[in-house]
Amino acid sequence: MATAAAKGSADACYMLLHPNLEVETPNLQTLRRNLERGTDEIKSEALQQVITGTLQGENYEQLLMHIIRFVMPTRNKSLKKLLLFYWEICPKYAADGTLKHETILICNALLNDLQHPNEFIRGATLRALTKMREAEILEPLIGPVRDCLEHRHAYVRKNAVVAISSIFRSQPHLIPDAPELVQAFLSAEADMTCRRNALSMLTINAPAVAVQWLQDNAQLAASFDELLQLAVIDLIRRHAQSFAAQKGLFVRCIFELLNAPASSVKYEAATTLIGLTANPAAIKAAASCYISLASKESDNNIKIIVLERLDQMRTRHEGILDDLVMDLLRVLVTPDLDVRRKALGIVMKLTSRRNVNDVVSMLKKELNKTVENSDYDKSSEYRLLLIQTIHTCAGQFPEVAADVVDLFLSSIAEFGSSSASDAIVFIREVAEKFPSLRTSIVTHLVSSFLDFKTGRVIRGALWILGEYADSASEIRDVWTKLREAIGELPLLAAEQREALEAASGATEETAPTNVSATPSASRRVLADGTYATESSLTAQTTTAIKLDSKPPLRAVLLHSDFFTGTVLASTLAKLVLRFGTLAEIVASDDGAAQINALRAEAVLIMAGIIRIGQSNFVTTPIDEDSYDRVLACIRALEHMDEDSEVLTDAFIKDTQSAFARLVKGETARAAAEDKKNKIERAVQVDDAIEFRLLAKKNAAASEDVDSLERDAELATGAGDASSRLAVSKLESVVQLTGFSDAVYAEAYVEVNQYDILLDIMIVNQTNTMLRNLSVEFSTLGDLKLVEKPTSYNVAAYSFSSVKASIKVSSTETGVIFGTIVYDGPGTNDNHSIVLNDIHVDIMEYIRPARCDESQFHAMWTEFEWENKVNMATTREAAENLDLRAYLKHIMKATNMACLTPDNALAGECGFLSANLYARSIFGEDALANISIEKLTDDSPITGHIRIRAKTQGIALSLGDKISAAKVSLANEQA
Repeated sequence: MATAAAKGSADACYMLLHPNLEVETPNLQTLRRNLERGTDEIKSEALQQVITGTLQGENYEQLLMHIIRFVMPTRNKSLKKLLLFYWEICPKYAADGTLKHETILICNALLNDLQHPNEFIRGATLRALTKMREAEILEPLIGPVRDCLEHRHAYVRKNAVVAISSIFRSQPHLIPDAPELVQAFLSAEADMTCRRNALSMLTINAPAVAVQWLQDNAQLAASFDELLQLAVIDLIRRHAQSFAAQKGLFVRCIFELLNAPASSVKYEAATTLIGLTANPAAIKAAASCYISLASKESDNNIKIIVLERLDQMRTRHEGILDDLVMDLLRVLVTPDLDVRRKALGIVMKLTSRRNVNDVVSMLKKELNKTVENSDYDKSSEYRLLLIQTIHTCAGQFPEVAADVVDLFLSSIAEFGSSSASDAIVFIREVAEKFPSLRTSIVTHLVSSFLDFKTGRVIRGALWILGEYADSASEIRDVWTKLREAIGELPLLAAEQREALEAASGATEETAPTNVSATPSASRRVLADGTYATESSLTAQTTTAIKLDSKPPLRAVLLHSDFFTGTVLASTLAKLVLRFGTLAEIVASDDGAAQINALRAEAVLIMAGIIRIGQSNFVTTPIDEDSYDRVLACIRALEHMDEDSEVLTDAFIKDTQSAFARLVKGETARAAAEDKKNKIERAVQVDDAIEFRLLAKKNAAASEDVDSLERDAELATGAGDASSRLAVSKLESVVQLTGFSDAVYAEAYVEVNQYDILLDIMIVNQTNTMLRNLSVEFSTLGDLKLVEKPTSYNVAAYSFSSVKASIKVSSTETGVIFGTIVYDGPGTNDNHSIVLNDIHVDIMEYIRPARCDESQFHAMWTEFEWENKVNMATTREAAENLDLRAYLKHIMKATNMACLTPDNALAGECGFLSANLYARSIFGEDALANISIEKLTDDSPITGHIRIRAKTQGIALSLGDKISAAKVSLANEQA
């Protein structure tokens, strides 16, 4: 039975239609009555039910004669089309393998329809013949099919060509002169659709004839219709390897088709040209065609597909496409952000020292456009993307860093919050890498400091000013600008005076505008002797603080942003300590007085930060960490005379060297990642040399030739030979039943990109045949069974193989349940065996990925699902395990990448905090923050991991993996 099923599936492929459970399945008597006495509408409905039931495996052979007698004579065109579908699937062979006698009537009906005066019926019948493989039925129809090639209507002629092609493939002895017949038809035919079908037939069945036709008509290829041009491209792609002598002809045709008006022809021509030749001129022509399509097409999906092809071409032909980078920048006119991101990613990979200035100039123009058109909804996102691209470009090519810094410094006040933050990070990095630019950077930041409004930008600017303001004049300029940004001192006294003046002015003119109610309660004794509380509201007058009109630093502090306050205190301490070490200040007569004046003013500002944080002018009081940090800066200035060297090392040298190590580590990591991703093209001395002209004709196409079959293999995982090894298969085998069960079953679980293939081996361990054995599956999670496995009869002590495909739609741990159902050994005996659950591992779909800090924080704020997992190891498990080793264990278990630089994780402090990131193959992001500590060498590791994701499934599944990793670690140590 399995062999017959395999043979039938090789001949034709049918789809299974899920039955409508709400509609009752009609019995044979009802169907027979409707077919005999019903109207055309009733017959049509009954015939549809017969077709659907036959596809589902129902036995309706008894209705064949009724359909021939009562339905076949109809003149209704819709009913005739349903009849053609039924002739395709109805059983035509008897039990002994001979053709049924009723098929003579079917053949006669098809013959009449092929000679019908209506062209629609003729064409539909010709289409139906393409699905039939029985030589006894097809043989009497050859003559009418050949006559249809000369029919006056193009619809009949094009379907006649398709029918001849199908008959020639399945039964070539019935029409041996088909290639010559179609060649003559192709030469005389004028309709482009008919010519396309004829050329496709020759391409598949007689490629030599097709190539000869192309030689005779190559000069007319540019004037062909779109469909015929696509057929020409298909001919070249299929047989370019077999007819290597005609390569020049093929290349000329493809070059002409690159300028075709149809976008589909351009795309296919460019794809085929890449496989035909590696000539730089041809590669540039194909890339120019891709760029033109990406610029002119309106569909964003097409743009992304074309850009993806262009990126693949860039990896294969590195260095050839660098001259086209300016043409590629024209794609940025599209408003879609994903297309722009893809285009900019390719631009960055094509940028070299020859064109970097032109690229940066173009990006600067685009950046200025976003500033001018800030009302557009996505201009801020596009601006951030441009800033990140320019940032990367300047990091790779230092010669443009100065121009980029000037652009950012002049426009940073006009950027949005996220864009300005990324710009200030870039400026900080440039200041560290290029010491010659530090003076101009400090000067620009001082002049623009009052225009900064957000805390992140102010903090970045303060850090740069505190680190790189070296000379006495720069320190004085920075100090003057900071005093202007802070406003009147002392901070708390000035705010109290302003509030008092505003309150007195409001009292004189009008009633208080803002009233806050404070309850006052008193106890009263009721008549029954119990106590009751009497409450009243007392109005208190407060004055709203208008923060928009205040200096930026003062406004930020009054907004309860005390993190910025700590950075301000640290910057003031750095400036005072560096000012005290300058030789010109120390040597001057009033040097000590100048240092003392700066120190006193810095302490006054720091004390004001603490007092503001403890007052009623802020909505949230100052936190303990910020309080301790500001207080530490005050104490540092207090003892700067006694411990000058120690404080200078701690505040100036150590912080600058730490940032230098961070920048150097990021540069090394980026270089290592580029080296890892770069294709190694070195050829070893003992590598085999392949000659395409000497390859076998039936050998597989080269890597450059685009092949639909190869794409299908990659999509389904069939092309991965390593995963088909016996050892890897054994690792993926899951036992479904016990050894003592009547039926033993085990499954090989093969996880592809978007589906799961179950290859189940079933062994009959009884001495009787098991009839109608089937495996029924049900799923939990975002898993869906594609098709129901068929039933089998398994002989005694024999085995069978069952395959099932399950579609995966999201990253979530799924469970597959199953039951084996079979009949026997008695007539009415029904048995079932419950299978073990099959758990789908989420790690099959999680891939390590990287993102920058701003993207991580943005996603962390956006994602709503959080899963917190507490970490606590045993003392024995943590005895020989440090925090970094434990972090690597978690990263390996969750398949996530660590975003925290290695320099930040270096050192021994008993505490570790790191950010982890991963992305699924479905585009879902997963974030994690791990915070663990180990107080002593023999103490356990404790802490927690917070996981955030957009969907609940991935957050819970990663939490389960982390919990399992804790258990596995404990077992390993035990």
